[in-house]
Amino acid sequence: MMMKEPNYRVTVFDLPDDYEGAVRATLLALPAERPSHSAVLYLHGYLDYYFQHHMGQFFAGQGHNFYALDLRKYGRSWMPHQHFNYCRSLTEYYPEIDRAIDRIREEGNRDITLIGHSTGGLLASIYCAEGSRRQFINRLILNSPFLEFNAGWWRSLVVIPIACAIGRNHPYASARNVLSPNYFDSVHASRHGEWDFDTTWKPDKLPPLWLAWLRAIREGHRKVKRGLHLAIPVLVMFSDKSSWHRKWHEEAMASDTILDVWHIRRYGALLGNNVVLSEVKDGLHDLVLSRPDVREGVLNRMEYFIARTTKEFVAPSDAEHRPTAEA
Repeated sequence: MMMKEPNYRVTVFDLPDDYEGAVRATLLALPAERPSHSAVLYLHGYLDYYFQHHMGQFFAGQGHNFYALDLRKYGRSWMPHQHFNYCRSLTEYYPEIDRAIDRIREEGNRDITLIGHSTGGLLASIYCAEGSRRQFINRLILNSPFLEFNAGWWRSLVVIPIACAIGRNHPYASARNVLSPNYFDSVHASRHGEWDFDTTWKPDKLPPLWLAWLRAIREGHRKVKRGLHLAIPVLVMFSDKSSWHRKWHEEAMASDTILDVWHIRRYGALLGNNVVLSEVKDGLHDLVLSRPDVREGVLNRMEYFIARTTKEFVAPSDAEHRPTAEA
């Protein structure tokens, strides 16, 4: 889908230098269509950046000031001297989230919804547990959060721990990235999808898998499994199925080709004591990039959740239920 980029207000945060030198992050802002003190802040995933303009326009149309953050070393924030999409700890992203929340509050917003997709969902969850501005976040919405590696027992118990140990002592050691190409093929307009995003920032040819990044993600997963004990309302959304085809298959147009949705259901239920699990029939990994009827339903569920939790009430529907001990 060729979407005209709205007229965002763009703020570049110059952040303290890190181990690679200068660092920046980019905050895009789209004001609500009517005066509002409610804001939505979006965090993108791995090998990603903010381009889902229909999502921003939807929330602005619903009366929320919409913000999206391109994290350091991603998308609009990437700088040539930096390793692409690299970090050694998820806490490295806290300063730009802090700055974004400060700016959102300076602009008069008093109700903030944090939305995170995939790795951004993992980051958002942990930030809500330990970030310095977490008290200003009223609710959390997760779009296919990356809460566990999609790997068999051998890779999970042997290969990944060894790789993480190597990454501790050799921060730029790397391995071949093994993400399924079916996801890119299912969303980009040049293949089977409908979205025309920048393939420099969201590439089809995968960069190296940095072992230090892998170690940072594993530590994030371990925090989730130890329990984040989030008190705010949390909506965890995920596809009704995953698919594992090595070559292109039409099932990729109606399933999560990146993560195991069973993991999302299992670990999403552990995030806090006010969690709603929401399964999305025929959803893609990025649920808001699914086919039109599916993504419309996803956005409407998000808005419903915001509205009901603003009134301090969440009403489960047939597709949404609170987790039980068996979830």
